Amino acid sequence: MRFKKLAVGLWLLLAALEVSAQDKSTGAIKGKVRVEVGTPAGITVIIREGDRELRQVSTDKNGEFLVSRLTPGRYGLTFRKPGLSIGTIEDVEVKPGKTRSLGDRLVLTIDEGSIAFIRGSVFSNDGRSVPNARVELAKVLEDGSAKKIDGRLTNETGSFVFRLAPDVAKYRVSVKSGGGEPISKDVEIDGAAVYRVALSLPAKP
Repeated sequence: MRFKKLAVGLWLLLAALEVSAQDKSTGAIKGKVRVEVGTPAGITVIIREGDRELRQVSTDKNGEFLVSRLTPGRYGLTFRKPGLSIGTIEDVEVKPGKTRSLGDRLVLTIDEGSIAFIRGSVFSNDGRSVPNARVELAKVLEDGSAKKIDGRLTNETGSFVFRLAPDVAKYRVSVKSGGGEPISKDVEIDGAAVYRVALSLPAKP
């Protein structure tokens, strides 16, 4: 029995030494991806050797990722997420026993060809643009109620824009009208495109 325990212990030691040797013979890449709009979670990080894809990992809620156990050499990385531009970093050298840090220098911007825009303007009763008007965006739910999801002020030309996922949905755009009821218009989104809306404020009593 004692011999058996000794043999098991020796086997575990050898296995640990083998893992340690493997860890020292391979390297890793880590980094952090930032995004212009939205969350950095769930970005697919593709490790390439030339044009050949080797591995894939995903970023966590903070946009961080780690690719371990890479054979020493030079790699390219591609970063993908629906609604965002594709990012690439080339010629990343991996050394044995080392973790190459890419920092947080990569920022993925909006891919304007894969999202929906609601662009609009606010006008006064006599047709003049209204700057600094408070515009709110709500999603119209199946039961007819509306859930506010965004809001902003019009710019100096009375214009505003909201960026949205291209999924089929109905939204309600509203502007405050002094102390009166908000002026609203519903917009139905059915894909990546620009949806335009104009809101006219009533004459002041």
